Amino acid sequence: MFKGFVILKVMNIKPRSIKNDERGIGLLFEILLVVVVLAVVGGVGYKVMKSKKEDKPAVTTSTETTEEWAYVDMAVEGEFADADVVQTSDATWRLYYATQPEVVGNNFEIYSATSSDGKTWTEESGTRKTMATFPEVIKLKDGRYRMYFQSAGVIKSAISEDGLSFVDEAGTRIDKTNSVDLTFDNVAAPTIMQDEDDRFVMVYRGTINERYAENTPNPTTQLFMWATSDDGLSFTKQGIAVDSRDATLNGQLDGPDIVLWDDGDYRIFATTYTGVYEFTFDGTAFTNPTLALAGEAKQTDMGFSGAPPGDPTVAKIGDTWFMYYGKTTGIAYATLK
Repeated sequence: MFKGFVILKVMNIKPRSIKNDERGIGLLFEILLVVVVLAVVGGVGYKVMKSKKEDKPAVTTSTETTEEWAYVDMAVEGEFADADVVQTSDATWRLYYATQPEVVGNNFEIYSATSSDGKTWTEESGTRKTMATFPEVIKLKDGRYRMYFQSAGVIKSAISEDGLSFVDEAGTRIDKTNSVDLTFDNVAAPTIMQDEDDRFVMVYRGTINERYAENTPNPTTQLFMWATSDDGLSFTKQGIAVDSRDATLNGQLDGPDIVLWDDGDYRIFATTYTGVYEFTFDGTAFTNPTLALAGEAKQTDMGFSGAPPGDPTVAKIGDTWFMYYGKTTGIAYATLK
């Protein structure tokens, strides 16, 4: 979902200037003297500044990727969030997206739109589902579509023959219990893939009702868990996928999306306070985070500012990689340069 943050502190720095106006031989002597003094002072000043910089705690320590995502345009305008994209045929893609929960009087509706180029999207009539958030749709190998979503603090699912009309499936896919002694207020934001061995792998968010640090905007801590399944219905929980409790992620991870990359690895894109981060998954373990797209978000010694791209979904359409994500004005998209 879209979230905005504000700077917590403000620092004012006043500039200082030096002026010299001497003439003749005295001026030359003065210049030589100043050069010597500045060299000495500069060397000492550099050491002092370097020492202070080294003494200052690190803010964001992630390594930026050499790939570059750049904002292009809006895909769907309106009070929408939580986008997910799935290929429905060789030439057609469908974008699922939800009403922003903050919208007054909403019924947690999920809508859809289609496109052949990833740029122009045509809204489909009606709603795909109601009373659901964080939709994640996968096209099964038998041609049906399964939607995973959050409802009442747990993850459930619904099935569809055409990707338009969904019928709830009995039971709960993922509940709040886990094997690592974490107390979750809720689980949400599932993403799922089916590997070459037909194993389903789901990554999802677990929310702890406790602020990670004094200066973090959200009063909760969110990290990623993962689970596996043979049929996409009964899951075995595998524990923590990505722990956000460090100086890079600051206790915040949301809206993961898992995708098979060109090199054969699986990549996961997810939102934190300072932008969209990506991770790789080799089937058993997840790598450290790399900043993919900051958007307007950043972190300084004064706190966090700007709104990060919300809950990304990534797909390769034609020869171009697209990232769709939430903004205050709807679902935007960026492409990989």
